[in-house]
Amino acid sequence: MNKKERMQKTLKILNKLYPTDGTALRSTSVFQLAIAVILSAQCTDVRVNIVTKELFKNYKMPEDFVKLSQKDLEKIIFSTGFYRAKAKNIKGMAKIVHEKYNGKVPKTMEELIELPGVARKTGNIILSAGYGIVDGIAVDTHVKRLSNRLGFTKSQNPVIIEQDLMQLVPKEKWWDLSNQLIWHGRRVCDARKPNCEGCKLNGFCPSAFKV
Repeated sequence: MNKKERMQKTLKILNKLYPTDGTALRSTSVFQLAIAVILSAQCTDVRVNIVTKELFKNYKMPEDFVKLSQKDLEKIIFSTGFYRAKAKNIKGMAKIVHEKYNGKVPKTMEELIELPGVARKTGNIILSAGYGIVDGIAVDTHVKRLSNRLGFTKSQNPVIIEQDLMQLVPKEKWWDLSNQLIWHGRRVCDARKPNCEGCKLNGFCPSAFKV
């Protein structure tokens, strides 16, 4: 079975397992989504949602974060880890969105990756979940791990992994694939102890029962 055939089987099964599961991050605006994605680096979505629930009660718009002090923001987001760098990026992102884009998060990857704390993964999530614009495939730790285990790539570089996946999947499936691999990585294909016995992909996964 070649990569494309394996991908077709994978998509068919993942579509049944996770038909409508989008991002787990909760937000009420594209700007809030951008903050949530920045906070999600090296942190679980569950923890991010707990933090943002409190954060967004008092701070909702870019100007709110421009006025909010670095130290106060650090205190609120402390439990997400790397809080100093995240607070700096969030404030920098908010300032640019407020001053350069009139409070609206830009809609192109080129503009997004110029914002502090935003790389291609973050940009893909913002575009897809926030604006319904599919520009690429968001590659997080789960997508990276499963793409290698399923034999879709041999790279550890997220940019190369994204390109490898994009060649195997129709553009209209890019956003779904990213989310479905993330959900499957959380629920079944764990980093340390994957549940190969309970995995619906074990019949054709090259790594099944070998990790």
